[in-house]
Amino acid sequence: MRDIVFARRSGWIPNVIREDGELKLMLGAGADANHEPRTFTFPIGEAHLAVIREDLARHLLLWSAVLPLCDAAATRGRLDEKAAVALLDPILLSSPADVDSLFRRIRWDRGQLIAHGADIDLLEGGQLCAAMRTATETPNGKRAQEYRADRRRTERGVVLGPLDAALLKYTGQYLYGSTVPRRIPDAVAPALLPEVMRVIATAEQACAGMRIGRDPRRGKRATDKRDWDRMAAAVDAAVRRSHPGLVEDAVRTVSFLMCSEAADRSRSAPIDDDEAADGGRAGFGESARKTILSFTDDKGVEKKWRQGGPRTATAEFWEFVGDRSAGDNEVFTIEDEERGEGIQLHFYADSIARVTTVREGEGGSDPEYRVEYSLVDGMDGYRKLVSTFVRGGCAALGRHGSWTTDVAEFERARRRRDAA
Repeated sequence: MRDIVFARRSGWIPNVIREDGELKLMLGAGADANHEPRTFTFPIGEAHLAVIREDLARHLLLWSAVLPLCDAAATRGRLDEKAAVALLDPILLSSPADVDSLFRRIRWDRGQLIAHGADIDLLEGGQLCAAMRTATETPNGKRAQEYRADRRRTERGVVLGPLDAALLKYTGQYLYGSTVPRRIPDAVAPALLPEVMRVIATAEQACAGMRIGRDPRRGKRATDKRDWDRMAAAVDAAVRRSHPGLVEDAVRTVSFLMCSEAADRSRSAPIDDDEAADGGRAGFGESARKTILSFTDDKGVEKKWRQGGPRTATAEFWEFVGDRSAGDNEVFTIEDEERGEGIQLHFYADSIARVTTVREGEGGSDPEYRVEYSLVDGMDGYRKLVSTFVRGGCAALGRHGSWTTDVAEFERARRRRDAA
């Protein structure tokens, strides 16, 4: 039989219950192996109940000291009741000086005290009883989160100025730097908002006209890391130049915002169409353009493209790559069977091979092919080569890259590049 004897309005603060005639403190902390909340109890006396009823600060201090014992019990262990009971008199019945002395010797949970209004400076100075004079029954979880975020920055040697903090709050990254940034002007104090917007305007001007393209090699919604790095570098340089007093965290959150927004625009747009973007200005005659192409991957999956369809060959090919590319599927081929030529893209090696038919097979003999290799400079390089092949065939690729038939020499060049 369990009856609640005393409970505060805030549900997480430990309750006093009577179980089988015995007074106990009951609290929830942690989770079991099935991720269900764990509940712990340990016996208390009538004198302890009296203090818990009348003194919110002592009640919260007891909670803070017991929580590490609950953490030690983990998902299956039992609460160390002796250790918990040993905390009762020193925290609830001792003088403020003795309480402060105890907390210098034991583990305790700062977050709960800060969430419930403790004075942080006094808390850090070891004056816990004095710090708890401002305690409130209703917690403010965000206050504790901000405290933990500030401690993590302090451990890294980062001290935020008012504008630094305002920029992190504007982007929603004050608490967690790994969250996707967004624009939250209401999170910034009105007095600082104009200054924040000047920094944002500097960043926007720095990356005006830049874009972050898609990278189908890494998946259907992936974006080009090189484009991201270029934009981030441009924004970082401009913001540091115009606002030299900002700390690294503030500069990084602004460039992260610009890059994330550009990447989102790219992901929401149709997959890049290099032929349409060129508008026919590449200088290839219509006779050189492909009419039927076959796309294949390293798993033997094939897709046909025919001229006159709703989409161009490059758009169809890159969508095929985005759908099929994976860690064990990094070789893709575009083949023009009619003209006896094709290209093979090796994403794992940043390289490409162009294959042309030298002699058709006759009388059951195999055809003879010429295979030439070249290194590729990132996703932009692949886009250019694929677009050039689609519009001009293997012959048009001659001026793009350094082609060789010597496999050993090509491998040496690739190793030199990778080692650089």
